[in-house]
Amino acid sequence: MTNLEDALGTIDPFVQTGAMDGEPVKSELDRKINDHFAGSVVRKDLVKAVRGNAVVPSYVLEYLLGQYATSDDEATIQAGIDSVRKILATHYVNRNEHMLAKSEIRRKGHHRVIDKVTVTLNEKNDVHEAEFENLQIKGVIIDDATVKKNPKLLVGGIWCICDIEYFHSDDQKVVPWILASLKPIQVAGVDIDQYYEARGAFTTKEWTDLLMQSIGLNPEQFTERGKLIALTRLVPFVERNFNLVELGPKGTGKSHTFSEFSPNGILISGGEVTVAKLFVNNASGRIGLVGYWDCVAFDEFAANRRTDQNLVNVMKNYLANKSFSRGTSIYGAEASMAFIGNTTHTVPYMLKNSDLFDELPDAYRDPAWLDRIHHYIPGWEVAPIRSEMFSTGYGFVVDYLAEILRAKRSEDFSDKYKEYFTLDSSLSTRDQDAIRKTFSGLMKLIHPTGEATEEEMRVLIEYAIEGRKRVKDSILRIDATMRDAPVRFRYSDAAGAWHNVTSLEENQYPHLYLRDWSLVAGEEAAREEIMGASSEGVVPVRTPLPGVAADPVASTNSTPARQPSLFEGPRDFFAGQKGVSYENVLLPYLQGAERIRITDPYIRMPHQGRNLADLLSLLASTKEDADEIDVELVTAEEKKAEFKQTQLIMLKNIKEASDAVGVRLHVRFDDTIHDRRIETDKGWRIDLGKGLDIWQKPSENPFDFARSRQVFRLVGSNFTVHYVKVVQ
Repeated sequence: MTNLEDALGTIDPFVQTGAMDGEPVKSELDRKINDHFAGSVVRKDLVKAVRGNAVVPSYVLEYLLGQYATSDDEATIQAGIDSVRKILATHYVNRNEHMLAKSEIRRKGHHRVIDKVTVTLNEKNDVHEAEFENLQIKGVIIDDATVKKNPKLLVGGIWCICDIEYFHSDDQKVVPWILASLKPIQVAGVDIDQYYEARGAFTTKEWTDLLMQSIGLNPEQFTERGKLIALTRLVPFVERNFNLVELGPKGTGKSHTFSEFSPNGILISGGEVTVAKLFVNNASGRIGLVGYWDCVAFDEFAANRRTDQNLVNVMKNYLANKSFSRGTSIYGAEASMAFIGNTTHTVPYMLKNSDLFDELPDAYRDPAWLDRIHHYIPGWEVAPIRSEMFSTGYGFVVDYLAEILRAKRSEDFSDKYKEYFTLDSSLSTRDQDAIRKTFSGLMKLIHPTGEATEEEMRVLIEYAIEGRKRVKDSILRIDATMRDAPVRFRYSDAAGAWHNVTSLEENQYPHLYLRDWSLVAGEEAAREEIMGASSEGVVPVRTPLPGVAADPVASTNSTPARQPSLFEGPRDFFAGQKGVSYENVLLPYLQGAERIRITDPYIRMPHQGRNLADLLSLLASTKEDADEIDVELVTAEEKKAEFKQTQLIMLKNIKEASDAVGVRLHVRFDDTIHDRRIETDKGWRIDLGKGLDIWQKPSENPFDFARSRQVFRLVGSNFTVHYVKVVQ
């Protein structure tokens, strides 16, 4: 038996993302981009075309494409692709072919390689030594001048183009590898004045779409809010000491920006963080990652349950004061920090039972630590990545844009909004600083000259306020002592009118979001407007709201409503019969269940997947928003290779859609099963004669009601369903 996650690991991830074939149609925006940024842009789908089996960040590939394929002429592009492919084939060191590369260097005496290089100081011999990740050689002497010029070699390493020579010595202590030259993969410089001048030729929408295409996303697949969320991931690269959190479902591309976008940022696993690695090593006195990188991102941060309290304390001081102390010394740094992780529960579940930081390790659920976070990206609003969401248009060569953003880190746009808007005075200094930093970062990205209209700034200031409010409201759920002073997340315009800012989840689930402390926080009017009523008392953290039933079918009356008895025994259905649906055949027996097991060996074809999705969506639509249902699907794995991948990707997509609405699907493969049945934790076993696949294929008419409504479909063949109440 295997589960879905293990099975997905056996298929080609490149096919999952859906590489696109053929030359894309060039849009008017693409033509405009090439007119104003010739030589600094590249067609984004070319990265897939040249990657092959080279496991390198996108910025490395785009650096090479930028040398050979920054053109809108198809013949030039094709020639550039061929050149890059040849360079990768000749010089990129594949990790499992490192011996072949070493032998080639030995045979020729020298060879140029593309590899990730990390440098350490050998204190015993008083020399710097380079280690090549894929080539798997270390102890290579590198001169101090090169290290001084490229300090990131000492912390995390950087991708480089290097000339390696080979000279054998009878002295066993002498490393035979000689570093003749090293060139980091990055642009030499950018003309920021030309960048500003060209920005003036684009509307705000066009410029936003250009930025989206630059990070590899198709702007046509995103709403304006979706674009803003995606671009917020770039703020840590353009704003100093910006602290960002993004928690959301798997597969939404949270870590992609931080791992692929910029040579000025580094993505590390949340479980690999230590004080010495991040800040300073007391033994050697060497500064850690924050001293050399513009952005340090922590991947799978929510999954890290082993936490060093000392690290939390040092980080807390750094997030607040841009400095940290170790021993008797105090150090300062400018690195922004991004904390990204997956959520396992839906938003209403978190709002009902805890808060939006529910997934974080307990050590980081410290209100003082959380109060240092400037913005919370609602990862649950981001759709899982699909093939059509990848851009085929033109965007900045990643390294070019990274250098632009780095150049703008020294600028401050945090007060630009004051010409039109004023923040409420009840906001704390930390609240206002957080809002201003988010606003400043987004202004640098979208309006790099600092000039924008009132309405353009209104969009950014409201979004910045919302992101900070999401942080503050969760803190207030955790720590009652921070609810003393009323706080109003609002702003006034030039006419003196006040505008309250709320989040999407606050508007969508007001009965779960607005806890009783909102009365203390000065939000009575907002509560009455949304809820139509108020309540009293303080809600303890991690407990359901007063008046919200724990049982999704519980009545508000003191005497619970009597549930109608359900039929037990066999029920026959006949070929050609209409009016049969999961809603009237299965749902009455499934309602109220928290755990359900579906056993059906034939969930392989698209229409069978559609049947499963229909049943799961029915469960989702009839449960309370804040409740969750665990559904285990036991099915058989397709054996034919040409169909297996289709089945796995179909089940993966169904799982993503189902998990997002609180019906958590777990798929297990078992090739020994034959019977088809559904079992619930409420004691019902439903034996399904034909499983979930019970209908004839709908007609070819795209408007046939049977396509969307099961009751209009014709039963395919005779079958019987047995309803059995198991004694518990």
